[in-house]
Amino acid sequence: MDIRYSCNQRDFRRYTTEETRREFLIETLFTPDTVHAVYSHVDRMVTVGIMPVKETVPLDKGIDVWKSFGTSYFLERRECGMFNVGGSGRVFADGTEYALGYKDCLYLTRGVKEVTFRSDDPASPAKFYLVSAPAHCSYENRLIRIADAAKRPLGALETSNKRVINQFIHPSVLKTCQLSMGMTVLEKGSVWNTMPAHTHERRMEVYFYFEVPENNVVFHMMGDGDETRHIVMHNEQAVISPSWSIHAGAGTSNYTFIWAMGGENQAFDDMDEIPTLCLK
Repeated sequence: MDIRYSCNQRDFRRYTTEETRREFLIETLFTPDTVHAVYSHVDRMVTVGIMPVKETVPLDKGIDVWKSFGTSYFLERRECGMFNVGGSGRVFADGTEYALGYKDCLYLTRGVKEVTFRSDDPASPAKFYLVSAPAHCSYENRLIRIADAAKRPLGALETSNKRVINQFIHPSVLKTCQLSMGMTVLEKGSVWNTMPAHTHERRMEVYFYFEVPENNVVFHMMGDGDETRHIVMHNEQAVISPSWSIHAGAGTSNYTFIWAMGGENQAFDDMDEIPTLCLK
């Protein structure tokens, strides 16, 4: 498991492109029968990618849980949400089986001990993208289909940001300790997300970009609003966004991204907006 330590906005202004990518970009999430995990000290969020092909893969495969978390199993004091962004697959959580199709979401609460992942067809493997946050209480596990997500249409084609925000792990859908997750789908002809730009003084965020067409990229914007930087991102990559950083992007085509938040509250509109003309 890769461990990323926190960086402040003053030091970040001096970062090179290479340093910025090394600190915040998660380049590889899916390789066969492997658990890729990144532990960020920003609100202690963990980002995970699992692509089972020939094996049924346990969540803690290759991870020394005690050394990493000081607990006897991964979700002893954590909750997690996951999306399937590949072929159909199954998650087994303490003996309960959940079948996830493309873009379906599963929430697992604190205290689930054994979690394993399997693809229905090795020729079209499932790709499970997970984010985990610390949790101080337990709720209920729940499978949420893409059709059951709370939908918030936003933007317009005239401003190149017509999109639908699908809220899955969110107070309007289910109770969690602190984790919130959702999926934003941009329509054809739209490339901008999360505008006007904003920060969350009370929360951090992780973005995972996918459905980026071949030979296209997303320019993810971050940093202070008055001194921004960008990271060029490819399909199926994630980026860590501290509370002091904006998190917005524009692609060379439309795309989809999954957002995950953790911190002081779960109020979706608790944000500090920066007028577009004030960005630098």
